[in-house]
Amino acid sequence: MWLAENWKDYEVLDTSDGEKLERWGKYQLVRPDPQVIWNTEKKLPGWRKPNGHYHRSNKGGGEWEFHSLPEEWTINYNSLTFHLKPFSFKHTGLFPEQAANWDWFSKLIKEAGRDIKVLNLFAYTGGATVSAAAAGASVTHVDASKGMVTWAKENAASSGLADASIRWLVDDCSKFVQREIRRGNKYDAIIMDPPSYGRGPKGEIWKIEESIYPFIELCSQVLSDNPLFFLINSYTTGLQPAVLSYMLHTVLDPIHKGKIEADEVGLPVSSNGLVLPCGASGRWTAL
Repeated sequence: MWLAENWKDYEVLDTSDGEKLERWGKYQLVRPDPQVIWNTEKKLPGWRKPNGHYHRSNKGGGEWEFHSLPEEWTINYNSLTFHLKPFSFKHTGLFPEQAANWDWFSKLIKEAGRDIKVLNLFAYTGGATVSAAAAGASVTHVDASKGMVTWAKENAASSGLADASIRWLVDDCSKFVQREIRRGNKYDAIIMDPPSYGRGPKGEIWKIEESIYPFIELCSQVLSDNPLFFLINSYTTGLQPAVLSYMLHTVLDPIHKGKIEADEVGLPVSSNGLVLPCGASGRWTAL
């Protein structure tokens, strides 16, 4: 398992009964987690009165309960600064487990010895974008939500990257890649973090089980002749690491020889030393 174990401003304090207790900077949140199917005694005081608690409804969705939590605050990861705020369906605007991937590809970019162009698809609030830019890459950031792209720009500015080589685009990822193929534009690295289900800005429907493989095939057409890496993230239960590995193998191996790895991504749990699984990633790296 690939662990995001280098955080100082974030930690999973404890897990029990379908929930996790987390520290985000100086604030503690309780949020649902479908992986937490065990029930242990909730000894830590944060369980009893956290700064924020997302209560899931039996009818779907849920709502936040707040205790002395600001509308927005920031946390740091190395030189990066991320804006956080509780919003729809338990989210805060950051997936901290992805730091395991940020560290991995940042090292590749720094050691490449050449200019690297990165395409970040379904780019959300820009954790991967600012990480790649901080490592020295030129990044094209694509997300269908204007609000998420605005949030990502704020994270870049707070991280000292307001003038970095980042192209911000509000667009349907599939249609954007199709246009890049027609324009002949190429990228040395691709990052994708597709949702299980989503809609584009014009109502385009995305279902990951039906869409992900043809989308990987499509994206392979915008890889440069000397690509550096290809990263796929998945939070969908049915897409196990072996599935991600197989897709990368069947699409990329015929055209670009490289090393393919896939594994779960996880966060250490402070109270017991165990690891909370947080989805899976597939990585292709040039040999």
